[in-house]
Amino acid sequence: MNPAGAGAGAEAGAGAGGTGRARTSRPVTPVPASTVEHYDAVTDVLVVGYGCAGAAAAYEAATAGAGVLVLERAGGPGGSSAQSGGELYLGGGTPVQHACGFEDSADEMYAYLAAALGPHADEEKLRLYCDGSTEHFQWFVDRGLTFEPTLWDQPTWMPTTKDGLMWLGENAWPYNEIARPAPRGHRCATDAFGGWLVMEKLVAAAKAAGATTHADTLATALVVDDTGRVVGVRARRHGRELTYRARKAVVLTTGGFADNEEMLADHAPHLIGHGKVSDGLDDGSGIRMACALGAATRRMATVEIALTALPAMVTRGMLVNAHGQRFINEDVYPGLFSVAAVLTQPAPYWVIIDEEGYESIPEKDRWGVLPLHVTGTLAELEAELRMPAGALESTVAAYNTYAARGQDPFFHKDPRWLRPLKGPFAAVDPRAGFHQGGRPSAGAGTGAAGFTLGGLHTTVDGAVLDVSGEPVPGLYAAGRAAAGIHGEGYISGTSLGDGTFFGRRAGKAAAGGA
Repeated sequence: MNPAGAGAGAEAGAGAGGTGRARTSRPVTPVPASTVEHYDAVTDVLVVGYGCAGAAAAYEAATAGAGVLVLERAGGPGGSSAQSGGELYLGGGTPVQHACGFEDSADEMYAYLAAALGPHADEEKLRLYCDGSTEHFQWFVDRGLTFEPTLWDQPTWMPTTKDGLMWLGENAWPYNEIARPAPRGHRCATDAFGGWLVMEKLVAAAKAAGATTHADTLATALVVDDTGRVVGVRARRHGRELTYRARKAVVLTTGGFADNEEMLADHAPHLIGHGKVSDGLDDGSGIRMACALGAATRRMATVEIALTALPAMVTRGMLVNAHGQRFINEDVYPGLFSVAAVLTQPAPYWVIIDEEGYESIPEKDRWGVLPLHVTGTLAELEAELRMPAGALESTVAAYNTYAARGQDPFFHKDPRWLRPLKGPFAAVDPRAGFHQGGRPSAGAGTGAAGFTLGGLHTTVDGAVLDVSGEPVPGLYAAGRAAAGIHGEGYISGTSLGDGTFFGRRAGKAAAGGA
C-alpha cells in the first residue's frame, strides 16, 4: 500500500521552544568545506538513499554522463520502496489500459488526482506528472518491468494475482463525477507485493549505467563551501567517519520521517501511537540535514494512514465508528476511508457484514480475516461492541431501506455493492490486523499504520529551495524526503510514481551541475 506548512529552520524536528522535551536526534550541523582535510571519495553526483527515488536519480545522472555514487545506510538498496506493494500510479492511455479496454487521457488523470490528492495538491508537479505518465510507463518497461494486460476488478489493498491493472478509487463517488473513470494502478507481473521487483530492476539499471554504491554508510551532515554551495556529505561507516566530495551536486532521497517520534510530535502528530509503514529507517535525516542549511519544507503535517479493514468486506457491508454510524462510501480507495476514520471519527471502528456478504468473498481474498463478534440480531451486536442502544440498528435500517432500491443517498456507494443486510451479523475488528483469525493479539495496536508525505520544498527539477524561495546551490531532493505531488490526500502508487518521476528529473538536473 499500500498520505502543510511553511519552511523550517536550523532544526527540522526541533519544534517550538519551551516544550521541555529532550532531543535525541543526532546533530546535523553543516560541515564547512574549509575544515575538510581529506575526501575519502570524489564523484560528480552523490545520491544519498537507495530507494526508488535514489535509483531513478542515479540512473538518469549516470546516463547523462556523470559519475554517480550512491550512499545507503542499510546493507543494500531497497528501503521502504522494496517493501511496498509495488503499485505505480500511471495513466493517460498506457498500453495496459488500452489492452483492458479503457480510454484515458492526461487531463482525466489530472482531474482525478487533483481531487483525490487534494485539497491543495501541487498543481505544477501534478500537471507534469500526468502529462508525462505514458512516457514514464515506457521508462519502466525499458528498465525491464512487465505488466500483464489484465484487470483486477475488485476493491482491495493488494490483488492476490498478477493482474497488471487495478482500480484505486477512480470509479467511486464523487470522483466518478469529476473525471471519466479509468483504472490506473499498474502492477508489475508478480503475485501480491511487488516493490521488491520494481527495486530489483531499477537498481540493476542504475548499476548498468555506471552508478556505484557504498552500503552501510550513514550520511550525517552536508559539506558546504564558503559560498553556501553543497559540495559533499559527511558520513559514518562501521564507526569510521568518512567525507565524500560531489563535484556537481548532492541528491537527497532518504525517505520521510515516520520513524522519528520527535519530528512526528512536532509536525505530524496524527501518526503517534499508530504503526509505521516503512523499513524502520525513515527518520527524516535528509530533511533535517537540508533544514540545517535553511531549506524550506512543505506539507509536513500530511500523512497517509491505512486501516487494516479489508476492502472486500467493507464494500459488501459497511464501515462504522464507535457510535455505529457510517461516515463515507465504503467503495472509495481504502486509504481515503482509513484517513476519514482515524482523523475524523471516534474509535474503535468496525466492519459490519452479514453472512451472505462474508460468504460471497472468495476464501483467498479474505486474507485469513475472521469476525470476532457474530450475533443473530443487531441489538446483540450493539451490546457486544458497546455501542449506544439502537444506534447500529438505526444505521442498518436506513441503509437497507435505500439499498433495496439500489440507492445510497447519504454517501453514494456504487449500486454494485448495495443490498439489504440480514442476520446473522458479524463485526470485524481492524485492530486484529490481517491473517490473525479476527482476534487482536496480545499487544495489538490501533489497527492503523501510516507514513509521512511532507518534506523539503523543491522545484519540479528537484532543486531544494531555502526559506526565501531560492535554490540551495548543489542540493536536490526527491521521493518522500521532498514534498511531491500530494496535497492532503493519497492514492496508492503515487509514492513510487512520484518518487521515480521526480527522482529522474533531479538526477538529470544534478548531472547538469546547475
